[in-house]
Amino acid sequence: MSRRLDNFTVVIFGAGSDLASRKLFPSIYQLFRWGHLPESWRLIGVGRAGYSHEGFRRFVFDRVMELSPDSVDDRPHFELFCERLFYVNAELDQPEGYVALYDEIISTHVGDGACNNLLFYLSTPPSLAPAIVGNLVRVGLGGRGATCPGWRKIVVEKPFGHDLQSARALNVMLEDAFDEHQIYRIDHYLGKEPVQNIMVFRFSNGMFEPLWNRQYIAQVQITIAEEFGIRGRGAYYEEAGLLRDIVQNHGLQLLAAVAMEPPVELCADAIRDEKAKVLRSIRLFEQETVHPSVVLGQYDGYREEKGVGPDSTVETFASLKFMVDNWRWSGVPFFMKAGKALGRTVTEIVITFRCPPQNFYGEFGAAACTPNQVILGIQPEETVAIRFGTKRPGEEMVTDPVFMKFDYRDLFAEKGLTPYHRLLLDAIEGNQMNFIRRDSVERSWKIVDSLRAALAGIVPDPYPVHSWGPESAGRIYEPSPGQ
Repeated sequence: MSRRLDNFTVVIFGAGSDLASRKLFPSIYQLFRWGHLPESWRLIGVGRAGYSHEGFRRFVFDRVMELSPDSVDDRPHFELFCERLFYVNAELDQPEGYVALYDEIISTHVGDGACNNLLFYLSTPPSLAPAIVGNLVRVGLGGRGATCPGWRKIVVEKPFGHDLQSARALNVMLEDAFDEHQIYRIDHYLGKEPVQNIMVFRFSNGMFEPLWNRQYIAQVQITIAEEFGIRGRGAYYEEAGLLRDIVQNHGLQLLAAVAMEPPVELCADAIRDEKAKVLRSIRLFEQETVHPSVVLGQYDGYREEKGVGPDSTVETFASLKFMVDNWRWSGVPFFMKAGKALGRTVTEIVITFRCPPQNFYGEFGAAACTPNQVILGIQPEETVAIRFGTKRPGEEMVTDPVFMKFDYRDLFAEKGLTPYHRLLLDAIEGNQMNFIRRDSVERSWKIVDSLRAALAGIVPDPYPVHSWGPESAGRIYEPSPGQ
């Protein structure tokens, strides 16, 4: 452990969910296995399955062994983990079960302080958040005015609302019960090692930071591609679409990480201040000017997916051009391509530098040069690559592009923490650096709302499965007149 942690109780609402089984239970077990948790802690699952404590332990054991058997490297130790699990049966939108939850919290291990420090995790649909938070307040378990001492924290999964109005309503509801420093809006992308390395790469290397601006960088491209489709989430996708599902959170958070200014210090508030400034600098979209900057697509066969309407115009692909109107990035386009059922699953950021004013080494006197690039691989590869020109062997002075590449898996034997390991531990420790603040959530929604309003009535272009989107997507990369 990096420091001594307070004894605590984690309460997971929606303990029977797929997220809890696939991510939360294995991650909490491994933190326990690796010695990252304090001496006294416990987990209370809340749901309507009607388990006894022992029945819940069997459920968790069976699900983890089914879905994540590799996470259990010591079965007797995993059984010790299961002894710390408890269950409260409750309809999450009804108040009665919360009285039983209160009794379970304060009646167990009173002497060791585990009942004093509470981490609530909402592994539930967003629509249940108001009822859960309201009932916590009603029985005295909210962040403000709690009837027992200790800290209170609440982790809320994305999506944080459906648009700006609903995001504001959700934030108001949360802040009626918890202070901002107690609210952890989680986006697992921010826990990925390569995403965290973006800041380190920029701010700890003197050869890059002086060049990280409009004078030397021509453009930035962010790709978030998945080779699979919506995977049975038709009803959700019909409500959300790709702009809400990926661009509003993962996409804009990656953009902010690339474009942010150096923080005044390495702390949560300073880093989140700089990311919020970037989001406030992104130019909003207008109907009169949106079309050269956006292409939407829908993969062939989407309308045959379960839960999808036969005439659906929901987008599963977007190619976008964002402009960041601040001193550092004025005039530099940030391109973003995101989509389902594309050629392969990959998330990467490509920073392309401007070419020298003259190219002496082009083949047969060609005027164009191959620009230098920094390529940050997020997934599935976790890499940093640099592309530069070098002389081709032979008599002529001609350059070819070559790459220098760093791969986490080749250099570091230790795998490190997965996003959920890291973010759960951050929440327990009280570190909000990798969680999203209210102002950033609302500004991201304002950007996406302006985009959706400007595109009202536009039908997405079709594209074949496992292609790279509609043919029309390439047009936004063409330079505008005079650019």
